[in-house]
Formats: sequence, structure tokens, C-alpha cells
Amino acid sequence: MKRRIITIDEDKCNGCAACAIACHEGAIGMVNGKAKLLRDDYCDGLGDCLPTCPTGAISFEEREALAYDHEAVQANMKVKEEPLPCGCPGTHSKMITPKVNIQGETSLQSELMQWPVQIKLVPIHAPYFDGCKLLIAADCTAYAYANFHHDFIKNHVTIIGCPKLDMEDYSEKLTAIIRENDVQEVKVVRMEVPCCGGIEQATKQALKNSGKFIPWQVVTISTNGEIR
Repeated sequence: MKRRIITIDEDKCNGCAACAIACHEGAIGMVNGKAKLLRDDYCDGLGDCLPTCPTGAISFEEREALAYDHEAVQANMKVKEEPLPCGCPGTHSKMITPKVNIQGETSLQSELMQWPVQIKLVPIHAPYFDGCKLLIAADCTAYAYANFHHDFIKNHVTIIGCPKLDMEDYSEKLTAIIRENDVQEVKVVRMEVPCCGGIEQATKQALKNSGKFIPWQVVTISTNGEIR
């Protein structure tokens, strides 16, 4: 059928994710740092996402598209609302819109795109995993490497952990996240210390267990804050 539906100009999109957060139907996701209409039948054509876009990348168009499927949207959102393992309000899953740098502003800005970040607390079916670049980082890396937000967190969904202090194997949780979501690539950032190898090994095992072929890499940070 022909109907009104949103269209996204990727050349104008700055990757702020404001539209994905504003879309109550889960029709918009972040893919390779750009907003993307994930499914036509999730878009109701009302345009709640339009006024949130700071660059004017979103507009309406009339084209052939699947009809809006309210039942499919509700089923999808129900899956995404998986309960967290703790009732603490600070663990509630949410997306974050990174602050846009104003010309001439010199203060550093956070690039964090979602909450929570701890591997043990993050829900497996969180909407921000769809089409994401996934950063799996050891806790200490952000303290050791000065420009961690800009060089690693930017345009990534970030989850962190410490295999030594948590004393658990992350591979099962990571397998579920990678297998059950549209993860585009995986980057592991670890410290050079031997105990930090646990997070690298858990990620390797998760990628293998997921049955998916996803680009991935490992970056090692020295204790004096340099990339090895």
C-alpha cells in the first residue's frame, strides 16, 4: 500500500540518536552511527521523531510501504522491556543522547549512548543493541586511556566489566546479546595485565557460540595509558 512514512537523509544525520529515542514504536535504530528506519510496519507515520532531529535529516514521503502493524510493535516492545536483574531505579534501561558540541566550546563531552553499562546489569534485548557497534571494555581502560570517550565510546553501545573482580564468565551473557540482536561489529578494549585477558576470551567464545560472522578487534591499553 502507498502511505505517508518517514525517510532519513543519512548525509544530514549526525548520529545523535535523538530520533531513535523519540520513536515510541522502535521503528528507528542506529546502524553504523547513523539513524535508520528498521521496519516500515513499525512506523506509524505520526512523526514524533521529526522535531527531535537537530539537523533536519528526517522528513515524510509518500511511497509503497507495509501497513503500520500495532500488534507487531507491541510484541516487539514487550520483548525489549526485559526485566533487569535488580529493582534499583539506577539500573533502568535507557538510551542517552550525547550532547552536541557547540562551536568554540572547549569542555569535553560524554559520548555514552545508553544506560546501564555493566555487563551484569545490561538487558539482553535492549533496543539500543539493534544495528549497533558494540564496545566491550574492561573497567580500568577508561581510567588509563585519557581520550577514551572520543576514541572508543563515540558511536558505540558500551558495556563494561572486570573478569577478576566479578569472578564470573561473561561469555554466556555476551553470547545472548550478540546472537539475539543485530550487532554490526564488536570491539574489545582491555588492559595489558594478564587477568584482563578474561574479557577478551569471553568475547571470543561469545562470537563463536553466537554462530555469527561479525567483524571484531581487540585493543590493548598499557598501564601508562598507551595503545599497545
